[in-house]
Amino acid sequence: MNILVTNDDGIASSGIYALAAALRRLGTVTVVAPDRQQSAVGHALTVSEPLRVTRIWRDGQFFGYAVSGTPADCVKLAIARLLESPPDIVVSGINHGYNTGINVLYSGTVSAATEAMLLGIPAIAVSLGSFDENADSSVAAQTAAYLVEHYHELGIPPRTLLNVNVPPLPEEQIKGVRITRQGQGMWNDAYEERLDPMGRPYYWLRGIYNHLDSDPNADDVAVEQGYIAITPIRFHLTDEETIHRLKERF
Repeated sequence: MNILVTNDDGIASSGIYALAAALRRLGTVTVVAPDRQQSAVGHALTVSEPLRVTRIWRDGQFFGYAVSGTPADCVKLAIARLLESPPDIVVSGINHGYNTGINVLYSGTVSAATEAMLLGIPAIAVSLGSFDENADSSVAAQTAAYLVEHYHELGIPPRTLLNVNVPPLPEEQIKGVRITRQGQGMWNDAYEERLDPMGRPYYWLRGIYNHLDSDPNADDVAVEQGYIAITPIRFHLTDEETIHRLKERF
């Protein structure tokens, strides 16, 4: 099995290192990831400047390719130029911080998996609910490896990806797995005004995440209750009900 691994936290992230290590027993792993932090860039592509690729070594061994672009860039470039043949599956992560609710729309991690899905390649996005770079990623990595190993037994239809969110808990404290829908949670954004050393104002985005769901089958509720949340996602934004309503009018 040929596995492409990417992320949005950058190739130096501990999460992608743990993910690649867990997947190597299943096949040939190629890492192609941003050369820097690219969180919350969504599905952005680089179109106004060149993409540069650097070979990265870790622990004395070749680890992967660092790309001066976004997570979606990494997937497109890997498949178009860096790999000899398309991968059997793309796994994006392990992200530091949940990608549940509205975060799915902002997430570079999920967007990398979405790009693979649009190209007809099975894809999984994996996130851990901790922003601590040193957080234990072992449960998330094991979950990803299990899903990759058994992917073709799960009956996932084409152009559907799996969005996986894992609580930052020891394995023995994880209550189980829930198959969930995308929650309705959103951020209450606040821009803090600060001053730089020259006395000039700048703004820093802060926010509080609001759980707007009480449904235990919503992804953001499930993880808060100690469950691994697995959400099937497809790229289809059309509001079918409104189509029918508008057709009655026009």
